[in-house]
Amino acid sequence: MGRSGHAIQITLRDGAVLSFLLFISFSAISRTWTVGPGGELSSIRSAIQLASHGDTIRILPGIYREGNLIIQKSITLIGTEYPVMDGESKYEILTIAAPNVSIIGLKFINTGVGSINDIAAIKALESRRLKVINNLFENTFFGIYLSNSVGCLIEKNILQSNIDAEQIGNGIHAWKCDSITIRNNKVSGHRDGIYFEFVTHSQVENNFSHHNMRYGLHFMFSHNDDYRSNIFQNNGAGVAVMYTVGVHMKGNRFEDNWGSASFGLLLKDIRDSNIEKNFFSRNTTGIYMEGSSRCKFDENTFDQNGWAVKIQANCDGNDFTKNTFTANTFDMATNGSLVLNTIDHNYWDKYEGYDLNKDGVGDVPYHPVSLYSMVVEKMPSAVMLWRSFLVYLLDRTEKVVPSITPESLNDVHPLMRMAR
Repeated sequence: MGRSGHAIQITLRDGAVLSFLLFISFSAISRTWTVGPGGELSSIRSAIQLASHGDTIRILPGIYREGNLIIQKSITLIGTEYPVMDGESKYEILTIAAPNVSIIGLKFINTGVGSINDIAAIKALESRRLKVINNLFENTFFGIYLSNSVGCLIEKNILQSNIDAEQIGNGIHAWKCDSITIRNNKVSGHRDGIYFEFVTHSQVENNFSHHNMRYGLHFMFSHNDDYRSNIFQNNGAGVAVMYTVGVHMKGNRFEDNWGSASFGLLLKDIRDSNIEKNFFSRNTTGIYMEGSSRCKFDENTFDQNGWAVKIQANCDGNDFTKNTFTANTFDMATNGSLVLNTIDHNYWDKYEGYDLNKDGVGDVPYHPVSLYSMVVEKMPSAVMLWRSFLVYLLDRTEKVVPSITPESLNDVHPLMRMAR
């Protein structure tokens, strides 16, 4: 027994020594290549050709116009003082087809545009563990494009584009990817700030997506993803989540998305998802729901929106609990009379009930759907009557004798104070 244990101990020790020696050997043979004025090489292309797996290419300040560079080795490109890689409005700049590539501290400008090819500043094709960190992107058709890639990190990049609306792609675009992380980026001026399609088990966190032409975030058929602490502001139509299962959206801000077809968040055909502790402010519609089921809305705040929530009649099994509704023109609207959703223990600033037993819960239910909101849903031009005495009479009459508004859509236990 003692001899067997001793033999195992020696084997483990020898294995550790061998691993250490292999690490030292690998570190010894990896090399750093320097490109630019004063460096050993004058072009990035030649450095890529000479580099081996594990090497680093350090790029000195300057402007580099080298067309499309294809990386098929596990190497690191790192810039000093943001050297500029210029696509000359003709080329895709970096195409990556290798695992374990890192792109750090570069500036990408002026990619080509295409109606057939999705030309990007950085495009990853079936890559693994790609890292794109602390780069700048200006006037790129697509900024960062991930295709069929796994375990990638996109972090602390700034993407801004002024290309014409007809010739603009997405800032960060992911297609058929898994386990990617997109965090602490700033994206503006693109078609969609961040776009997911067939992307699973991924995180989008602490990004600022603003002034994009369509959506700040747009994802479709992308399941079991997590979106936290992002700001989506002043985008053309807000944020869209479509045909998705198991999404978790927490602590995001949806702000200043105004327009006839704008909303903070569009939920279309999603189910079994959680939307919690988000802030919806100054949107035409805070949340617009269509064909969505079994979603939980907890501790969200809706402030100064046109409509806080529009929930279509084909939504069912959704729960609204401990949300706060303040200073919205309409708290809720629907297009049907049969309601199969639960609304309970929310705070409504328009609630005029009482709390005789002082337990913090109103003693009479609150009906968040007003008659006027139903009229506006059928005839949008009726919004011109807002704040008129006629509207006041309509809503008061409906409260006394409900006949049109869905009676089952009510909060039986409205909170007297904001949920904390």
